[in-house]
Amino acid sequence: MAEDLVLDTAIRDWVLIPLSAVMVLIGILRYFVAKLMRSFQSPDPKVLKEGQVLLRARNLKAGANFIPAKSFRARRFYFTNEENGLLHVPKEQAQNAQAQMFSDPNMAMDMMKKNLSMIIPQTLTFAWVNFFFSGFVAAKIPFPLTQRFRSMLQNGIDLSTVDVSYVSSRSWYFLNLFGLRGLFSLILGEENAQDDTQKMMQMSGFGFDASKSLSAEKDSLDIIQHEWVLPKMEQRAEEMLRKLVK
Repeated sequence: MAEDLVLDTAIRDWVLIPLSAVMVLIGILRYFVAKLMRSFQSPDPKVLKEGQVLLRARNLKAGANFIPAKSFRARRFYFTNEENGLLHVPKEQAQNAQAQMFSDPNMAMDMMKKNLSMIIPQTLTFAWVNFFFSGFVAAKIPFPLTQRFRSMLQNGIDLSTVDVSYVSSRSWYFLNLFGLRGLFSLILGEENAQDDTQKMMQMSGFGFDASKSLSAEKDSLDIIQHEWVLPKMEQRAEEMLRKLVK
């Protein structure tokens, strides 16, 4: 049977609150350091053009049924024809996004700066938490949990008799690391409150692959079955009114 623990208020004052405050301050400091290290680059006209083409193609796909069939076929041919369509990418012009990154030293340097601004603070903070706060039971979740949460909430505590709802100091560090997006959105703004989960996902990639995106959008436009809905609007409105009257 799991044991109930009485948490000392000193743990709250010297472990829980300082750890949370340090994680918030480090997140804000890391944002401003990354902002200072960020190099200004003029946007590539080719990349901007490809992004606008993708946006226009998606708008056409979303509103395909609200224009006549002849107009839709003309627009689709403008985007997808094999000679000079905006979404058609010749094989000799297709370039891998990874190769593009390695061919551009500025892009590789920016990627390295982003990785360093994330990895170094996390490594130092985790070493600080592991050295000073290892083994503490820092908090308790106010609702019962199953045994599957034990490895997530009690990292660093090897006691099977402790209830699952208790949170160790090391687990509290990880909860703050991945769960402070809402607080950062209030402090830094929604567009700047990118959490560490999204940054890790970006670290595993090498950028935007325009050729694959254009080809995928071209294929999705080719398979659309057009059905003009406007001539049937009167019948649909009549059916809806009859249903409302009934």
